[in-house]
Amino acid sequence: MSEVSVFTVVLCTLLCTGHAQDAVLTTVPSWSSLFFIGEFVTFKCDMNEGKDTDWEYKINKDGQDFFSYRINKDFKLKMSSTGDSGEYQCFGLRMSSRDTKKSNTLSISVLADKPRATLTAGTTIIPVGGSVTLTCSVQSSDGWKYEWFRNQRTSEFPNRDQQNRDIRVSHGGIYSCRVTRGNPIYYTDISDDVIMKETPKFSNLV
Repeated sequence: MSEVSVFTVVLCTLLCTGHAQDAVLTTVPSWSSLFFIGEFVTFKCDMNEGKDTDWEYKINKDGQDFFSYRINKDFKLKMSSTGDSGEYQCFGLRMSSRDTKKSNTLSISVLADKPRATLTAGTTIIPVGGSVTLTCSVQSSDGWKYEWFRNQRTSEFPNRDQQNRDIRVSHGGIYSCRVTRGNPIYYTDISDDVIMKETPKFSNLV
């Protein structure tokens, strides 16, 4: 058999049996496989073959049915307990031929304790004419944005939804921060206060 014939047979085997491309399971948001109770995640199941409407989709968790077959390839889940941790996989059923495809497996972990932001300062004394860096942090995981507060926690300073966890401040006051992510927005607990003081200015007497 010629090389061309072999290539043709292999290509037909892939395309005709419906396995030219594997199904792919992804999540939105995609920044992490670690979530907290109360967060939302959307599983997206792509067959990479034909039209989305050619297929029905389902999700298995740890090898068992979790979401039954439906025509929508997106599955939204609110993490309600640590029991939502597990191995997730999606399956597609072609409605015309009843052929099936399965995806990769995604490992999801859900933590019970709500995270708390931590605010730290290199020093709590602001030098005359200078500034000090404040850093807001949260336990491991990605995708966070940072909210800053000064003097009262109902007043944001300087604004919300910052990607940078560091800010520089040149005025005294009571500072705190909070960390958010996702849609709907998930909020951590607000940090403990950090009191910043300005170095007193002294006039030179002649």
